[in-house]
Amino acid sequence: MKFSGPLESQKLSFLLEMAISREAQMWKMYVPKMPTDQDSSISPAQRDEVIQWLAKLKTQFHLYPETLALAISLLDRFLATVKARPKYLRCIAVSCFFLAAKTIEEDEKIPVLKVLARDSLCGCSPAEILRMERIILDKLNWDLHTATPLDFLHLFHAIAVNVRPQLLAGLPRMNPSQHVAVLGQQLLRCLACYQLLQFKGSMVALAIISLEVEKLIPDWLALTIELLQKTEEQHIALLFEILNICACTVLLNAEPHKTIWFLYPLVHRRNPQVLDWSKEKKISRWIVPN
Repeated sequence: MKFSGPLESQKLSFLLEMAISREAQMWKMYVPKMPTDQDSSISPAQRDEVIQWLAKLKTQFHLYPETLALAISLLDRFLATVKARPKYLRCIAVSCFFLAAKTIEEDEKIPVLKVLARDSLCGCSPAEILRMERIILDKLNWDLHTATPLDFLHLFHAIAVNVRPQLLAGLPRMNPSQHVAVLGQQLLRCLACYQLLQFKGSMVALAIISLEVEKLIPDWLALTIELLQKTEEQHIALLFEILNICACTVLLNAEPHKTIWFLYPLVHRRNPQVLDWSKEKKISRWIVPN
């Protein structure tokens, strides 16, 4: 999602509300399971591997990050709808990639189908890509327009900069566009982690934002909660579960169980039995050594 000029808080909130509403209608959890027969269904590792391959194609053909994000979204939506065999996975993935390119890119940047089939080493012909493209469109009801995690990242980032103008004060050599581009790269790496498929894209994007603002401002948790309240989830514990996975897979280059987040809600003053989530909480993060 590209923003031209500063957007006011009201417009940003409206755009986020519309995107979250659309996500709620379209989202269907897809978590690949370890197959009993290697030829019967797509494994988690195979899903992640093909997304890493799509990331290389995005670089090879010099396409926008939004194209890759949409391709991943289409792929996961399709795999949540049908049970596909591993031997068709690359054909499905490159077809989603081609659909995303035709949706996002300018005409002159859309790869020529014959070149894409040849240079991608996908193992299928242009005709097979077109046939698979039609199958994908039919299964998705020809509806390719849904907010991707990268779209949510841009929205959350714009809102964060709007409500905290000092957010990037510690990064004098980086403007908001450059900053969100770096976060976008982190997010795209996260999307190649099947463990995050159980969460909505909006929450994954918010987790990336939260990990970054923790390093930039002292009241990062208050800002995180403020952004979280704009979503339909509003579960801080769920967000920190996602934070753990994102921090490990992208920022710490470790296994997800190696980082433990401890969340301490404040006890309500009038009723000690009630945990008060409305105020700032104490967060501790411990990195368990190998």
